[in-house]
Amino acid sequence: MIVRFLFALAVVAGASAADTRPRPTRPAAESTAPATYKGAIVMEAASGAVIFEDRADTLSPPASMTKLMTFAVLHDHLLAGKIALTTPVRITPEDSKIGGTQVYLDPRETFPVEELIHAMMIQSANDAAHALARAAAGSVPAFVELMNAKARALGMEQTTFRTPHGLPPANRRLAEGDLTTPRDFALLSRYLVERTDALKYTSIRARKFGEGLRAQPIDMVNHNKLVGKLAGVDGLKTGFTNGAGFCLAATAQRNGRRIIVVTMGSAQSKERDLQITELIERGFRALPAAAPTLPIAQEPRRAPVLTAPAPAAPAPAPAEPVIKFALPKSGKP
Repeated sequence: MIVRFLFALAVVAGASAADTRPRPTRPAAESTAPATYKGAIVMEAASGAVIFEDRADTLSPPASMTKLMTFAVLHDHLLAGKIALTTPVRITPEDSKIGGTQVYLDPRETFPVEELIHAMMIQSANDAAHALARAAAGSVPAFVELMNAKARALGMEQTTFRTPHGLPPANRRLAEGDLTTPRDFALLSRYLVERTDALKYTSIRARKFGEGLRAQPIDMVNHNKLVGKLAGVDGLKTGFTNGAGFCLAATAQRNGRRIIVVTMGSAQSKERDLQITELIERGFRALPAAAPTLPIAQEPRRAPVLTAPAPAAPAPAPAEPVIKFALPKSGKP
């Protein structure tokens, strides 16, 4: 197996001042457990530079990571004023029959958009994702078209969405379900952390769904077990189906620097989390050293500037004495 390591380093001394791009190099080999994923990538969020990749273009189902694109399209609708966080969403029988992980929506219920977003991003509720897609675009197929248009706009060239939740098709044929790559999902994750408030939801460890809105609220626990346990991790989204394996698009921020890690197709959730943890640690170690941040110094108090008095203008020189005399009148000869 060939594993390519790309590490960004500071520009070497003597390089042209005009060329400030990070220069890749191969790091010394690090001890690591055998990779059990189908593909992985580590990216710096600020620059989009790839720090590490291993089969990052492997095509595979994203499972519930799909809901990250559902959120991205919803965010567009919120910004455009087409829908609001407080917009009531009446649940339909179709929403309640989605299956898989859910918050057990009932057709007799109505919830505001933001309550359903919490369910989708924390609990990974498929029924909430379906209800949000339908409410935002009028129908689920219309919403999926928007998901694919957004993918093209973000440069996710190998991605195709067919659902807003990531569940496989009834025939279980992978080619007929949602498909993407670790690289494409790193692009989506970078967009979300840089341009949306997705972390507002993905950073929550636990929350009740429907509190004050239904008789029996549901306790939701974030499926991303690294949130609150690994330093700096505040998102984004897990995924699992038998065909997809265990997937995770994760992000962490430390000392003002943020990285994104995506792995897809792990055999076990514990292995996935361990390898994500290792890749996060290696990613931060590989970042180029940041320029030291100096504290903002207060402008020193300036000593009063004493202005010397202007020298007095020199006294005008005394005028030379004027001697007046009268000339004798000339006499006649």
